[in-house]
Parts: sequence; C-alpha cells; structure tokens
Amino acid sequence: MKILLIGEYSNVHWTLAEGLRSLGHTVCVVSNGDFWKDYRRDISLVREYTKLGGMKYLLKLYTLLPKLRGYDIVQIINPMFLELKAERIAPIYRYLKRHNGKVFMGAYGMDAYWVEACTSTPYRFRYSDFNIGENRITNDYVNEQEADWKETPKAHLNHHIANDCDGIIAGLYEYYAAYEPAHKDKLTYIPFPVPSDRNAKAIYDKERKIRFFIGIQKTRSIYKGTDIMLRALERVAHDYPNECEILKAESVPFEQYSRMIEGCDVLLDQLYGYSPAMNALLAMSKGKIVVGGAEPECYDILGEQTLRPMVNVTPSEEDVYNKLEWLVKNKEQIATMQQQSIEFIEKHHCPIKVAKQYLDFWK
Repeated sequence: MKILLIGEYSNVHWTLAEGLRSLGHTVCVVSNGDFWKDYRRDISLVREYTKLGGMKYLLKLYTLLPKLRGYDIVQIINPMFLELKAERIAPIYRYLKRHNGKVFMGAYGMDAYWVEACTSTPYRFRYSDFNIGENRITNDYVNEQEADWKETPKAHLNHHIANDCDGIIAGLYEYYAAYEPAHKDKLTYIPFPVPSDRNAKAIYDKERKIRFFIGIQKTRSIYKGTDIMLRALERVAHDYPNECEILKAESVPFEQYSRMIEGCDVLLDQLYGYSPAMNALLAMSKGKIVVGGAEPECYDILGEQTLRPMVNVTPSEEDVYNKLEWLVKNKEQIATMQQQSIEFIEKHHCPIKVAKQYLDFWK
C-alpha cells in the first residue's frame, strides 16, 4: 500500500513508517519534526514564526498539496496536524479526504475529547492533567488548553474530523477512554511503536550509585508534573547522597536526549498519566526502569498479566519520594526490572508487530 503519515508526536509516525516499510509498503512522513525535537521525516514542513513566516508556510503547503494525492491511507497525527488555525486546516483535511483512499486520525495527545474527558464531572479519571480526585488542577498551561479546546474552532474541527474520518487510533489507554463514549464503533487502541535496542541489556551494578534521569521541557514542566518529580528526586539525592545521582536534560533535541538516556538506570517520566508514552517506552527499550504512570488499566488494555516493569506513581511528591526511596533500598532488584523493561517493549511495542495492527485496522 501507499501510505501518507502527516504530523509528528515523539517519533510515533517515523517509527511506524519504518515498521511499515519493513513489511514492503511505501510510506511518506510529512512533519515539522515535532518542533525542537527534530525527528526524522521525508518531507519537512516547518513554520517560521516571523512576520512573513505564515505566508511562506502556506505557500510551501499549497505547493506540496498535489504531491499528497493518490495514497491508499492517510493518517493525521491530531486534528491540528498542521501549524495553522483550525479554520485553515479544515479545507486541507477535505482535500486529503477527497483525493486519497481512507483517512484516519490519531488520538495521541491533547485534543478536545481529552479535555472534555478530563474536565467533565463526575471525573472520568482518578487523576489527569486536569484533576486529582475531585479537585481541579489550575495552572496557566491547563487553563490555556481548556480555553483552546472547549467550544472553539479547534474543538469544532476535532469533532468534525472524528465524525467524518474512517477510523481513530488511540495510542494510550487514556485517549482510548476519552474517545470511547462517542466513537466506539470506529475506535481502536494500538500500542505506540518503539524500536528494540538490540544491544540493550540489564547493566546495573548494585555497587555503584543509581543514576536517575529526568527530562524537563521548560514550558510544560508543571503540566507534565516534572516539577514535583524533580523536587522528590532532589530530596532522595539529599537523603541518600552516596546511593544516587541526578542526570537532567532541559529541552534538548531527540538525538541528544536519546544519548543521555543511555547513561542512566532509572528515568522519571510524566506524573499524571495512566500509561507510559514514547519517551518512557524509548527508555525501557534501552533497559531502563521507568518511574511514572503505570496504572492497572494500561496493562489490562494490553492483556498483560505477568510483566510489571514500571514503577507506578500517583500525583503526590510523597508518593514519588517513597517509590524512589524504595529503589534506593532495593538496588538488588534493579537489574531484574531492567530486563523486564526490555521484554515488555519487545512483546508489545515491536514496530513490525504494531505496523501489522495498523494495517489490519486500516483495512
């Protein structure tokens, strides 16, 4: 088949493309590289945020459109799959739908259905980006997302595409749960594709310090909960200075981020999720332990009854501290957990296996 993947989140589309190509399909990835992360793509579509940047972007996009015809499958990463206002994206979506076979939408991140699921009462999740129990989270980022995605052109575009497209693929349990009430008939869950690291192995030596790694996106630290996780980690490092050390990355490109992961034993991921997303899964593929969201639901949707390699934390500094302290006090278990991380990725996230699941759903 001839497949077009538009947009990028944390290397999902590029990794999926590689799996599909291994199965003999022709794939084109069009994206901006997910901004500063700069992931690989076949056609680069990057907007300059200058006075003339919008005009140059539109000119490049409309020059490109004739090349985006004649595909058997088109998948967009999100309803906002281009760096344009929703009103400008709508006709481009219609163009893609008219000049290609089937069109599918990814439910991989922030969108109207996710915001609605997290803000409608009674709350659908025990905790999320927007709530902890019955208490709403209020910060600038969350307020901005709610204002962006509720009863706005972006929300209308999201609902239109969800109703009109041929299918919706959720990459995490949370996003599946957000779309299920309205679109169960055209919705599926498929794990994110993550390349297996053939050189990965459990390498922790309990005689040395544990190396904890935390990646910080300055503009999204509060939203991701890394501010809370970092405080807990710094407390552990203070209380156990001879047992652990901290490695930090702040808004670095993907290739540099990936290299930095190599040097750690434990990665601290997002605080408010139920499931590990791409950065956490990448770390696991390299034989690292992930501390983050790993609720029973994320294992249940995979049908996984045995492997439990992740350290699940709830949104409180004390819980994060206690789980990190447990690792420090149980260093002899780290190598086993690292090996389970590798097995988990190979079992559920192999790009070729995932690509076959996409092909089955698309058909």
